[in-house]
Amino acid sequence: MELSRRTVIAGAAAAGVAATAVGGTAHATGGRKPVKELFGKLADGTKVYRWSLENGGTRMKVLSYGGVVQSLELPDRRGRYANVSLGFDDLDDYVASSPYMGALIGRYGNRIDKGRFTLDGKAYQLSVNDGENTLHGGAQGFDKRVWDVEPFAGGSDVGLVLHYTSVDGEMGYPGTLKAKVTYTLTRDGDWRIDYEATTDKATVVNLTSHVYWNLAGEGSGTIEDHELSIAASRYTPTDAGLIPTGELAKTAGTPFDFRRAKPIGRDIRAAHPQLITAKGFDHNWVLDKGITDRPEHIATLRDPSSGRTLKIATDQPGLQFYSGNFLDGTLTGTGGRTYRQGDALCLETQHFPDSPNQPSFPSTVLRPGQTYRTTTVHSFGV
Repeated sequence: MELSRRTVIAGAAAAGVAATAVGGTAHATGGRKPVKELFGKLADGTKVYRWSLENGGTRMKVLSYGGVVQSLELPDRRGRYANVSLGFDDLDDYVASSPYMGALIGRYGNRIDKGRFTLDGKAYQLSVNDGENTLHGGAQGFDKRVWDVEPFAGGSDVGLVLHYTSVDGEMGYPGTLKAKVTYTLTRDGDWRIDYEATTDKATVVNLTSHVYWNLAGEGSGTIEDHELSIAASRYTPTDAGLIPTGELAKTAGTPFDFRRAKPIGRDIRAAHPQLITAKGFDHNWVLDKGITDRPEHIATLRDPSSGRTLKIATDQPGLQFYSGNFLDGTLTGTGGRTYRQGDALCLETQHFPDSPNQPSFPSTVLRPGQTYRTTTVHSFGV
């Protein structure tokens, strides 16, 4: 039986259990006004700030650089806190070597074949940064931009509103795009992300978040024993460059079937061509619900050792599940431990990769007068 974190935290407090992470004793309610502090400076002198938020038993630290979630602390079944999001202590590590750790992704999450697409009869060439392809917006995507941040604490919620204006031609994308992303911690400790964008010229947009999760705790080791379910009976196979082939393949009878929860490690080393190409899971699942007017539950992640759970709801049609295949031991995180292959996973709600070149995929085109809106909710439990 899954208990609410409010129940677990209250029980832990009654028993005198202290929190193990920074900040003292666990508590379930009482959102605080976000606290701002200087985190570092970029080479050109631009200041980067860190915001600390807390509400409903969830603690989060967010950087103005890339909208990065540096840490997200949750209690386990005994009320003990741990940071469940991979990150770095130093700004230089985010600038020099971060594989999108905890960042906002744009203008286009995931890959675009050879960095090219045609829109309204005009061809565009984007910044290429993943072999011959464009990945997560290009060499200087939204993850490497300093966002304007406005804190709020009203009613039962606390959060941050992040703004960034991407000028016409940035990384090759047409149109000046004004992006607004709101991070909200609710009184129940849920993390809600609301994305908005407008443009003055037809363009393509696919925003997402690239948090690396390990519900046992950052730096604690493999996520292969985490149990995952995804409400998807199809996925998009890829070629050698991890570009979708255009097929919507059935998950039934394959390692890609997560319709019933199973340990991630159960099939990750199966002799399946798609797993061999990607060195694990790094694919887009076609959600059975499709595009919806409001967020609907699409995935659940559970760590048996701590009891922590993550449920994801979204209005988007796709979910990219990435099993941390390219973590190689060269990065050291906030806990002082190195990150190795399979030490974390990403669950990125999105439209499909390479949609601008795939007419059969849901469109990612945004036109003047329209507003791009999408919402994803992360609900935590034990």
